[in-house]
Amino acid sequence: MTMRPAKTCNNLAMAAPLSSSLMSPKVSINVSINSSVFRRYCVSTRSLILLNKTPARSPQAQPKLISCIFSKIDNSTECSDHKKTITKLYMPVLERGIMRLGATISVILVVIQLVSPVPLSRWDPSFLPPAKAVLYSPDTKVPRTGELALRKAIPANTNMKSIQNSLEELSYLLRIPQRKPFGTMESNVKKALKIAVDEKESILSSIPSDQREKGLEIYASLIDGKGGLQTLLGYIKEKDPDRVSVALASSLDSIAQIELLQAPGLSFLLPAQYSNYPRLTGRAIVEFVVEKGDGSSFTPQAGGIPIKSAKIQVVLDGYSAPLTTGNFAKLVVDGAYNGMTLKCTDQAILSDNGINKSIGYSVPLEIMPSGQFEPLYKTTLSIQDGELPVLPLSVYGAVAMAHDDASEEYSSPNQFFFYLYDKSYSGLGGLSFDEGQFSVFGYTTIGRDILPQIKTGDVVRSAKLLEGQDNLVLPVEKL
Repeated sequence: MTMRPAKTCNNLAMAAPLSSSLMSPKVSINVSINSSVFRRYCVSTRSLILLNKTPARSPQAQPKLISCIFSKIDNSTECSDHKKTITKLYMPVLERGIMRLGATISVILVVIQLVSPVPLSRWDPSFLPPAKAVLYSPDTKVPRTGELALRKAIPANTNMKSIQNSLEELSYLLRIPQRKPFGTMESNVKKALKIAVDEKESILSSIPSDQREKGLEIYASLIDGKGGLQTLLGYIKEKDPDRVSVALASSLDSIAQIELLQAPGLSFLLPAQYSNYPRLTGRAIVEFVVEKGDGSSFTPQAGGIPIKSAKIQVVLDGYSAPLTTGNFAKLVVDGAYNGMTLKCTDQAILSDNGINKSIGYSVPLEIMPSGQFEPLYKTTLSIQDGELPVLPLSVYGAVAMAHDDASEEYSSPNQFFFYLYDKSYSGLGGLSFDEGQFSVFGYTTIGRDILPQIKTGDVVRSAKLLEGQDNLVLPVEKL
């Protein structure tokens, strides 16, 4: 059973970017000159002499012309003799003025067209609808790392989510170059700290009693620990972005640990027709040991001694994709991926599709939309209509199931792929053109530097479930 790799990777290179064509309209200006204009007032002699291209007149004629210029033509009969002469003198001036005006208008129109995302013809004053702005906006706040996506996917206490959201904003503020908004950062941290202190009882009561002691320890570290909120606030006041970044990562890690304690199982019921499928009711970690097919070595990103085998760890998110992760975890436990050959395309590392098609369950496409409380089944998301997944594909090292050969409403029973996200293959909002089309179920958290070194023919020597065995619920076999 094979993935349709062309959709996953190769077709991306052929996808047209979402940008409107720029066509500058031609400007045509028709000007008629009424000779009566010249019977109103004359202009200065200096201007006429400088701009006039006609041959110089005789000295005898010059006084007569000058006297005419300083008088009103309507009251001077002498000026009537020079009417045609003055008109000829004006023509070069007007022609140059018209040409300059036309050029200026053209430049203005071109500039407007360049900064506008829609054609000037049929201009829409409402600009872009908010839904379509998802793909056009470079500031689309979709998680850009697996760790961030996994934190956002935890269904935890609302107070903890408020604290998390206030701190996650700092990650975006730290990206601002030069003068960073430390005032806004300070306000966010103070807000998070106030919620954490005022809602302490609510936060801790959401943790099961057998885990509460551990939760209290993490909570204390979050407030006053070395990388806690108080420390983070101090670094912000010192305006030290490097220390702010380190303390922020520590605080967010503590928040994620508390949230995981608050979410011991699924927050929704699975559809009845899938009740006999394997499912993962929380998180799990799978470790792959990969070797080069040609006997060569992997090179660690941070330098060091080349290694013959490399480890890649993937966190499975059962909160957002319980059926997909349940089926995948069962395959790992059953040893289905041991000795499996990998093959690569420009943007994906695919597992071998030569595994027996009877191994694994035919799981429906399973995607949790952002803001929803349960996944959608057999349904893709419309990114242009503003639908975004909780677990986005547009993250380097995202892990997803391939489509089933028979129908894209189902995932392959066993074939999966690592997605090698590349912004150059994405829309203007930084989203993959295949976003919302596959069942993403986890992210690579260790070994991301190994992924670009994997080539077709490399082998998964082993795959095992390191953590989360207690969250794996297997179907009851009929006797």
